[in-house]
Amino acid sequence: MQDVARLANVSIATVSFTVNNSKPVSPATRARVEAAMQELGFRRNAVGRALASKRTHILALLYPALQHRFRGTVVNFFTSAARTASEHGYNLVLWPASNDDELDELTSTGLVDGVLLMEVQVEDPRVERLQKSGTPFALIGRTAEPDALDFVDIDFEGTVAASIDHLVELGHSAIGLLDGGVGSGALRGYGPVVRTRGAFDREMEERGLMAFRLSCDENPAAGREMGARIRDEAPGMTALILMNEHAAPGLLSELRHQGLSVPDDLSILSIASSKEMAAMNDPELTVMSAPSIELGRRGVELLIDQLDGGGDHDRHALVMCALEPGASTAPPRAGH
Repeated sequence: MQDVARLANVSIATVSFTVNNSKPVSPATRARVEAAMQELGFRRNAVGRALASKRTHILALLYPALQHRFRGTVVNFFTSAARTASEHGYNLVLWPASNDDELDELTSTGLVDGVLLMEVQVEDPRVERLQKSGTPFALIGRTAEPDALDFVDIDFEGTVAASIDHLVELGHSAIGLLDGGVGSGALRGYGPVVRTRGAFDREMEERGLMAFRLSCDENPAAGREMGARIRDEAPGMTALILMNEHAAPGLLSELRHQGLSVPDDLSILSIASSKEMAAMNDPELTVMSAPSIELGRRGVELLIDQLDGGGDHDRHALVMCALEPGASTAPPRAGH
């Protein structure tokens, strides 16, 4: 800034007034300052903008990366959210906060204007901390009592019902659910799994179908271990709803090793995943594809509505997954 002031033959204060539009500057003086800035390659400092406007125009995407693996759906979500933020004049930063102290640091320093909270638990202590901080926020997910909160989430109840519809239409009546667990410690009660399990249990009971509930860690090795014992844990099961995309390659590999054919011996329908991840398996999985792009866009719009006022977006939005056929579902083999 000193160099700009020297070249334009003005004070540093005048350069600051010009850059931040904080006080009137004559057109002639402004022109000299801007010409000097251009000649020297001076860029307006983001901190200076923030001080002048009392806004940083930065949104934080709070993702507990140490506890949750990145999935293909998450990458699509990040991309959509960042694009939407940019279209509204905001920058989006990924903040991998994993404890309360890091969350408090984020909200107390004034670094960000608002927060998007991901991987929400049904009882999530981060929500109360954000409320106490006064920082505007929106959820990608839902707590047990979300009515007073701004959120957008997958309609897990509707997605599970549509998944069972697809399998029943193929002739299946003995169906399992394999998920990655509800978490432990600070992440106990992981919302997507809790809601999917509840919806699965209700739907299967109401329809009078034979249900199996299975769980394994989210990695290929755990999938192989599950494949080795799946006939013992779920005898007679002919179809599996899979909510554990990282276990899928190991599961499919071990099923082949066991002499089981997908889909002839076992149909597999992956849910809340992506077409890209489904295509990486052999056979390519039929998938209820997560609406990641829409979730990213609508989540950012909800948050910006709070920050800028106005907007006509619903404060609560549930979005269905979409069925994308692959090669992993078929009618059960005759006699099963």
